[in-house]
Amino acid sequence: MPRAHNFGAGPAVLPLEVVEECKKHLADLEGSGLGLMETSHRSETFQSVIDEATSRLRDLLNIPQDYSVLLLQGGASLQFHMVPLNLLTKGEQADVIVTGKWSQNTLIEMNKIRRGNSIWDGAEGGFNRIPSPAEYKASGDSVYVHYTSNNTIYGTQFKQAPDSDGRPLVVDASSDICGVPLDVSAHDVIYAGAQKNLGPSGVTVCILSPWAIAKANQNLPSMLDYKTQKEKGSMFNTPNTYGIFVLREVLRWIDNNGGVEAAHKRNKDKAEMIYSAIDSSSFWTPHAEQGSRSIMNATFRIADESLLGRFIAEAEELGLKGLRGHRIVGGIRASMYNGLELGSVERLVEFMRDFENRHS
Repeated sequence: MPRAHNFGAGPAVLPLEVVEECKKHLADLEGSGLGLMETSHRSETFQSVIDEATSRLRDLLNIPQDYSVLLLQGGASLQFHMVPLNLLTKGEQADVIVTGKWSQNTLIEMNKIRRGNSIWDGAEGGFNRIPSPAEYKASGDSVYVHYTSNNTIYGTQFKQAPDSDGRPLVVDASSDICGVPLDVSAHDVIYAGAQKNLGPSGVTVCILSPWAIAKANQNLPSMLDYKTQKEKGSMFNTPNTYGIFVLREVLRWIDNNGGVEAAHKRNKDKAEMIYSAIDSSSFWTPHAEQGSRSIMNATFRIADESLLGRFIAEAEELGLKGLRGHRIVGGIRASMYNGLELGSVERLVEFMRDFENRHS
């Protein structure tokens, strides 16, 4: 069967070239005689894989040499807990810019072990926009400021890093890393689950400044200690070897296709095509305000909401998968991560126009 057009929010579509490369190595990883999922993480074969993945990530994101790159497990959800555990001592607090469900969860987890403070919260407006710098200010005693760069559920995205008033900046970049420009040197912690733009679920990229490593608390559980993970080269325990291999292949693919700058252009082109269709008539209703719209996740509704079920069913029949909006928001969500081809977006827009013509 032909591959479907995958607009799912994650685990997301992988480039077909990457999928084919994974198939090739399942039985024999790079001539080792052992399959991709059978190879020891202590072997020279796997060490070369993780070394290349880390090196390519450094090159693509222009990561300063004194920053540490870790490939961990547990997703962004573990980092909601791990970041404050490492960076805050008893009595210290951090600020959170709350722009959606995942930054809400960040604040909840932070307050279980340390003190978290919301300096802006978009819940009242349905999380339909990103705040301007004039709408928030870092607390006087906060250690760092945390934000979520792209909000998959609501379809909003920071177009530039927020103003932290000189404090260290922490970002959950799970759904737009390597899909938009990112000034690593302006941040002290960057973490991202791989399952949107970088590979399969099960790998979490963590990029840490020297300050973050130095600030990391002592006597933490080893699995949750950034210093231990750095000293052990991300292999304190058995890592997700399969996921790291796929990560390396995706990074190779991004590199071979023009790097992050080219990926950003492709993603903007895809997003502009969908938003143009949404804005073309009153048949569709966008969720996010225009200046805050994400180029990773377009969220919208049909003005006549009784048509939603029919739209999703017909889309599925045409191989347009993963378009139902998150249960919190409802409506329609089209995720357009790096691996989604322009042709898939063209097919979706063609269907949207046909559907509108038949039901206007």
